[in-house]
Amino acid sequence: MNSNNIAPPPPQGYQHFGAGAPSNYNFQYSACTGRRKALLIGINYTGQPNALHGCINDVANMSSFLHTKYGYRREDMVILTDDQRNPMSVPTKANIIRAMHWLVKDAQPHDSLFIHFSGHGGRTPDLDGDEDDGFDDVIYPVDYRVAGHIVDDDMHAIMVRPLRPGVRLTAIFDSCHSGTALDLPYIYSTQGVLKEPNLAKEAAQDLFSAISSYGQGDLSSVASTAIGFFKKAANGGQARERTLMTKTSPADVVMFSGSKDTQTSADTFQDGQARGALSWAFIKALQRWPQQSYLQLLNTIRAELDGKYTQKPQLSCSHPLDVNLRFVM
Repeated sequence: MNSNNIAPPPPQGYQHFGAGAPSNYNFQYSACTGRRKALLIGINYTGQPNALHGCINDVANMSSFLHTKYGYRREDMVILTDDQRNPMSVPTKANIIRAMHWLVKDAQPHDSLFIHFSGHGGRTPDLDGDEDDGFDDVIYPVDYRVAGHIVDDDMHAIMVRPLRPGVRLTAIFDSCHSGTALDLPYIYSTQGVLKEPNLAKEAAQDLFSAISSYGQGDLSSVASTAIGFFKKAANGGQARERTLMTKTSPADVVMFSGSKDTQTSADTFQDGQARGALSWAFIKALQRWPQQSYLQLLNTIRAELDGKYTQKPQLSCSHPLDVNLRFVM
């Protein structure tokens, strides 16, 4: 990477959304010069089926990174991990939702908020018609077997919808099926192009997956992929329009997720300890090149993982993003 070609900072003042967005919408980039708050959630699910190993380490490393490199104060961080004795610091569903409300409460323009989730993610059938693939993304609290999961629609309603123009929320979701975990409607490719869902192609892939699963005797996958096929075929375009109209935001919300909605994310071993692949790559990329553009950062993260893992980290935003601007938080 050419360190002499430093990306420009975000412009100030209101920006127009442009084609495809609600006609009466403007948004504002955050200068990230105000208050900083962070919510860091790491769940190893110790003693449960499908336990993970690196999620608590991810949170410890992210906390140190935010404090030393970006000036987040320890007292302005809420850390929820399943190795803590204080019951208020355990990542139960109730505690996570309470902490999400805390994160965005009283946020002002140019504040910089940060949420990091490292743990299990999944998918559930979409009930409100805003998902191209017919499924909502979910995250699993430590008590999910009793309390249930947390759906992307709810996380968007809590952490994105209330934010004012110019408030920054940076989200890192290091979990499976996390591509649209905050339901941000503007998703960018590694060439910086706004992705438009190829619904016919994706629906056909789902149908092929359903047939393959049937041949392998995996009847649960048959059911879920078949549902996805029929919903895409019938509702895909309508879902895209609904998402643009209901999930577009004048705030400055940017998310890097560990994988596409259809992919899993790796629990791996890096630099001598168990780590989540995205959490490790995000920190590593910014330590090496602190003043990257959004597009450069997406490609640097992918380059860190290329050849090691099949997952493809995703970049999404609450508004149309000039991906050549400098990444700030």
